[in-house]
Amino acid sequence: FSAEQEAQALRKAMKGFGTDEDAIIEILTKLNVSQRQQVLITYKSTIGRDLIDDLKSELSGNFERVIVGLMTPTTMYDVHELRRALKGAGTDEGCLIEILASRTNAEIRHINENYKLEYGSTLEDDIVSDTSSMFRRVLVSLATGNRDEGTFVDEALAQQDAQCLYEAGEKKWGTDEVQFMSILCTRNRCHLLRVFDVYRVIANKDITDSIKSEMSGDLEDALLAVVKCLRNKPAYFAERLYRSMKGLGTDDSTLIRVMVSRSEIDMLYIRREFLAMYGKSLHSFIKGDCSGDYRKVLLRLCGG
Repeated sequence: FSAEQEAQALRKAMKGFGTDEDAIIEILTKLNVSQRQQVLITYKSTIGRDLIDDLKSELSGNFERVIVGLMTPTTMYDVHELRRALKGAGTDEGCLIEILASRTNAEIRHINENYKLEYGSTLEDDIVSDTSSMFRRVLVSLATGNRDEGTFVDEALAQQDAQCLYEAGEKKWGTDEVQFMSILCTRNRCHLLRVFDVYRVIANKDITDSIKSEMSGDLEDALLAVVKCLRNKPAYFAERLYRSMKGLGTDDSTLIRVMVSRSEIDMLYIRREFLAMYGKSLHSFIKGDCSGDYRKVLLRLCGG
């Protein structure tokens, strides 16, 4: 890998009449995120121009969004997406839920630091001013990045938590959402997986079915996302991708965000889950749903 070579090749792809989109896709999808950052710096020092500005002026639409996303450091990409979800036209609740429910504590702490540096306000303040009621409280809880990340399972506590959840939902008229939030958003993964097993025995149904029958709207979506991410994160993203493409029209924001942000983390596992869940490959789904350079770059990120 030579950052200088790649920088020159990118310049060549954009210089003169017309843009060589295939070359841009080829170069950027074969590099990893840290190599792309090196190319960004080298491009500026050897060519004296800003690579992202050049890409933006040459490309457009969803294709541009993918390429600019690839050129953005991982944490900053999440920061920009969260900001867009909060400050764009209307609130993109799905984006807020997806990022905050699926990132690790360390990732969330980095997001918080960079968000504040970039925008001058805290992520929490922006969530509070843009969302409401119990949904707001769940997002604020997730945004603290304070989940126990140990692996210890306290059997007695697991029994107690499962009973608590049962009594907070299925057993009573109305729902005590705070109980759901405090258990689902703070306990460690191994412990919660045990809680879900015990819960199934006590309530005679799965925790996800209880959440669906007890909650609605954004709160339901947020708590379901938390449970799904704890159980099987790649399957959660596979479902996000499927929903972004199935039916009429495409939810490009979700499709782009998941493809860009997971391409180097767990795309292989996401592909496997997608095939198992829907009987069709992610590759064939993207192929049937997108077109042009946008399709080409997404298929490269999908691989296989």
